[in-house]
Amino acid sequence: CPPTAISDGWAAGLADPVAAVASGWMHVRAFAKQRGAQLPLVISDHADWDELRMTILETGCEELWVTHGAEAAIIHWARQHRLGAQPLRMVGFGEGEDEAAE
Repeated sequence: CPPTAISDGWAAGLADPVAAVASGWMHVRAFAKQRGAQLPLVISDHADWDELRMTILETGCEELWVTHGAEAAIIHWARQHRLGAQPLRMVGFGEGEDEAAE
């Protein structure tokens, strides 16, 4: 969840939540501490195409959910490599403002 979800009480109902933060900056201890990361995950959200594809294959995953970026390109590539792949659509996020106004 985004960091704001923790501060507004969203995680209060979870039994034993662990604050994990995924960022290339998590390799800097001071930054991880500043962000309140109990589990700092050193994963950059700015990946080069070759490294991204290599990492996906190295995980051994069978299914890939793409949250943003060039969704069509990475989904096409994943399916060529016999991986299940689909965009992860957030309900009410990224929808046109015209629909919300109606």
